[in-house]
Amino acid sequence: MLIRQTPRWAIPERDATPETIFMSRRQLLGTTGIGILAAGMPSNARAANFNDSPDVATELYPAKQNLTYSLDRKLSPRSDVLTYNNFYEFGSHKDIWQRAQKLSVKPWLVKIDGMVSNPIELDAEDLIRRMPIEERLYRHRCVEAWSMAVPWSGFPLRELVKLAQPQAGAKFLEMRCFTKPDVARGQRQRWYPWPYLEGLRLDEATNDLAFIVTGIYGKPLVKQMGAPLRLAIPWKYGFKSIKSIVQFTFTDKQPKSFWEQLQSREYGFYANVNPNVDHPRWSQATEKPLGQDERIPTLLYNGYAEEVAGLYSGMDPKTLFY
Repeated sequence: MLIRQTPRWAIPERDATPETIFMSRRQLLGTTGIGILAAGMPSNARAANFNDSPDVATELYPAKQNLTYSLDRKLSPRSDVLTYNNFYEFGSHKDIWQRAQKLSVKPWLVKIDGMVSNPIELDAEDLIRRMPIEERLYRHRCVEAWSMAVPWSGFPLRELVKLAQPQAGAKFLEMRCFTKPDVARGQRQRWYPWPYLEGLRLDEATNDLAFIVTGIYGKPLVKQMGAPLRLAIPWKYGFKSIKSIVQFTFTDKQPKSFWEQLQSREYGFYANVNPNVDHPRWSQATEKPLGQDERIPTLLYNGYAEEVAGLYSGMDPKTLFY
């Protein structure tokens, strides 16, 4: 008989806080070099004007919540989450949600290739409809020391791995974002190694927590958050959660991700959250949640150590936490 243990961080659905109303004005983050250190929060004066969800498989939302993935904290205000975004394809500042509306996500061709027995190309909407869509409440911790708690909808990444049928020699999953410099002006900046690329080991990709996001706050995913498909990998820093994915490639070689190519001393392949290992230019001991004025302590693996620490048993800690 299968017995599922409730994670230490889970709470009953009745105790999960619903979406909150918009909060007061906060100061925009300051920029330092290529990283942006969290020094404050954004203004929500225009929050009521952000675009609604794109028309992608709308009948699947709101999805039923999977109660295994609950939270010990309030959900972040929707207005904050949808107007405070990192999406370097559209610019290096947080206020890119308006620019992102230029991105057309329907149709959206997705390629699954590499060392697989079932290479496939299909539209994202078709892929989404083939998958078991559910809602999960996850923490999200940015390397810049801000955080949020979000009700993602989507499907386990392992379902996509199962669809692809990786061959025996495949060890990694590489993911690529779109390349459309005509609508994504940030991609015209040649000093960045476009397209945005990220990767996971296959055992990470098939962990229960690894999640492909297709919706948020009970609706299809908005463009500034990475529609129609993005990754949520909650025990890692947010830059690992690649947005607007167009390609999943199974390989025997460890991918070198976007930020590794740009500055490997500061952004590594694993990027697991650890409050005791600072970024070279700021502390990771605390974080500032969106919608709150006070900083809170950061947790090892962002609070998911029980579920993922075993993936890294015996590895050099220096490679895991930056």
